[in-house]
Amino acid sequence: MMSAFRTSIRALSMFGLLAVVAASLLETQLGSSGVGSLDFPTSATGLAQQRFLRGVAILHSFGWKQARDEFHAAQAVDPDFAMAYWGESLAYNHPLVSQMDPAAPREALTRLAATPEQRLAKAPTARERGFLAAVEILWGEGDHVARRVGYMRAMERLHESYPGDVEVAAFYALSMLSAAAALPAGDERERLNVRAGAIALELFGQNPDHPGAPHYVIHAFDDPVHARLALESAHRFSEIAPAVSHARHMPTHIFIQLGMWALVSRHNQSAYEAARDLWAPGDDMGDAIHALDWGQYGDLMRGDYEGAATWIRRAELMVAGGFFGRKDRGPANAPRAVSTLDLMRARYVVDTEAWRIDPVTSESSVNQLLATAMSAYHLGDLGTLERAEAELASRGSAGGASASIVRGEVAALLHAARGHADVATQFLDEAVAAAERLPPPNGAASPIKPVLELYGELLLDFGRPVEAAEKFEASLTLMPNRPRSLLGLGRAALAAGDHVRAAKPYEALAELWAGREERPEMLEARRFWREHLVS
Repeated sequence: MMSAFRTSIRALSMFGLLAVVAASLLETQLGSSGVGSLDFPTSATGLAQQRFLRGVAILHSFGWKQARDEFHAAQAVDPDFAMAYWGESLAYNHPLVSQMDPAAPREALTRLAATPEQRLAKAPTARERGFLAAVEILWGEGDHVARRVGYMRAMERLHESYPGDVEVAAFYALSMLSAAAALPAGDERERLNVRAGAIALELFGQNPDHPGAPHYVIHAFDDPVHARLALESAHRFSEIAPAVSHARHMPTHIFIQLGMWALVSRHNQSAYEAARDLWAPGDDMGDAIHALDWGQYGDLMRGDYEGAATWIRRAELMVAGGFFGRKDRGPANAPRAVSTLDLMRARYVVDTEAWRIDPVTSESSVNQLLATAMSAYHLGDLGTLERAEAELASRGSAGGASASIVRGEVAALLHAARGHADVATQFLDEAVAAAERLPPPNGAASPIKPVLELYGELLLDFGRPVEAAEKFEASLTLMPNRPRSLLGLGRAALAAGDHVRAAKPYEALAELWAGREERPEMLEARRFWREHLVS
């Protein structure tokens, strides 16, 4: 009897040891599978803490669904783990571009406890109560701007209480970026971005594998003036969290700002592949659609028109009803996919100059109307150009600032076609002023034809090359290495008789499109070198 008892005890002990080893191995796998590394101590331990850590790491990379899955797993292990609900509440809204809908976050918090007081009581430490109190403001009452600013103030107080806490600092930096994104363009917005970037840069120096640090550096300095400050972070972030599609895409915010088009194309291809592999029926398609949009832009800028057309075909498959062309995976006719496909088709026309006249209707998008108006201008179709201008004018102020800029561009094209150069430049001046009131450009060109680039092209048509060169140079300051602006600057300088000034943009274009010698633009650049700079 005693022998059997001892055997049972030994068996149970061995089972327990194996269980501990298995759990330890699982925790190691969870913490080292392509999401970066961080140290975020909480009152939880064991598997709940490991799933929480992985959820936070993914949250820093904006992998919303993946993060929610991890937080749900932590809650399943420890239903009273308050920080798991805190993390879930932050995994439903993009903090920089959304209206911060509080419905789903409130529901997540309510599963922890019914009231804020009851939820705070479940947080064992003052630090954890600080995190919870901050999201109670973010998901409380009021409009999203007030909530975001209130959340930032709460995180600022927490940061003052725990100045050396990396995760407090990281989420404080993100709260500043979120508040800044909700504010109009101006000094306060820029101040918050720079302060957030400074904190994130310090964190990046402390832990180059932290997923939030380089991510927030990129967002903080995502503008033409500061982008180079984030280049190291962009290169590093591309390696930290390959398991998250957004993390593969995010470095291209800086690569676009610096005109590094091959990297823009390659990293969005990678992001698209990650989104494809992670997607399941019912999932949001945002990461894949975003990669389609920016990947196509990168290929257009580097002169790979065949690659740019491939991105369009991928979007067509998504809209047709099979995400990534796999009809067994469910429908993919989300409005964002439809609007992105429309944008990509119009952008292809504008950037390749493969002019095409489409019917002008009340259903035509702003992008379609701009592409059709530019086509009509270059093909001499005054009637279509008049219809496009009238359709845009009939919409009044609908569509916001970007649509207003397009209305000015199309009106300028119309008056240029009529020979009214002074009226055309007046419309362009107004469009430039409207663009200057917006935040600095980031991402793919918006509108799809940059207004300063169009201004330069029309000034060339008006026989004013010196002024045209100034517009192209200003456009390149905002959007470096854009091939149409490089080409325009070369043409303008050549027309003005300044061969030295023309050499640099022609050389940059030839380098950018190396291997595409059959393109008319490349033949033009080669002819310039042969006729003007080769003895």
